[in-house]
Amino acid sequence: MKNEGNWTTVIQPKTNLLDIDFKELIRYKDLCRMFVRRNIITQYKQTILGPLWFFINPVLTMIMYMVVFGGIARISTDGLPQPLFYLAGICLWNYVSTCLTQTATTFVTNQHIFGKVYFPRLVMPVSTVISALFTLGIQLLLFVIVYLYFVFGGYDVAPNIYILLVPVLILMLAGLALGLGIIISSLTTKYRDLSIFFTFAVQLWMYVTPVIYPLSVMSEEKQWIAAINPMTSVFEAFRYATLGTGTFNWLQLGYSFVFMCVVLGVGIVVFNRTQRSFMDTV
Repeated sequence: MKNEGNWTTVIQPKTNLLDIDFKELIRYKDLCRMFVRRNIITQYKQTILGPLWFFINPVLTMIMYMVVFGGIARISTDGLPQPLFYLAGICLWNYVSTCLTQTATTFVTNQHIFGKVYFPRLVMPVSTVISALFTLGIQLLLFVIVYLYFVFGGYDVAPNIYILLVPVLILMLAGLALGLGIIISSLTTKYRDLSIFFTFAVQLWMYVTPVIYPLSVMSEEKQWIAAINPMTSVFEAFRYATLGTGTFNWLQLGYSFVFMCVVLGVGIVVFNRTQRSFMDTV
């Protein structure tokens, strides 16, 4: 009892679902930084091409989209050069899918760590989302290089004032991916089938998101149906902000932002509840 005031960490049961210590996450920022570094370094460790895969992946995907969707299916790109149109969607979707699939397996993948040492479990999915930003940054650099090529080539593409919203749009994607990912991660501690289903669902989700087609190919009635997907307005706003072509709607963006906040809040609460007993079921 004399040394009670000298403890730096006190671990005690939490009875309230909303009893989430966000200050603890800040105190463990160095651990989060370490996990971010680990995720980046080990992604292409012991590969021949190494970091070049950050560029090769989107380039090969872009070429495949140009051949299949642009050449064979002849899907409109709103008058934009196909490489620019597809690359804009690929960069964002690669980030979303990476965050979703990796955070969705947080408990199962890291059970050997969780069972040995205490730290805020939320550090793991947060570090995944942050480390994926590194890959996104590299692929956006590729997007800028291709963009400058077409600008100096005389193509009518130009950003506008809404380009200032790009960090907010990326933050919205990160929040959506983190929220949905940790919800699925919490459920897969008991139901492993969900991880397989979720991986398949993420692949299908891309086709209901304007990644390979613009929203303008739909009628106005169908556009509002497509806007139910919270990713739709973010992808369209990104293209409108960076390329000057697309659909920009404040109401739809507001809906996506509120949806992100709700999903993220629910995800953190569910994650907080699951982390108490997941070692008994994982």
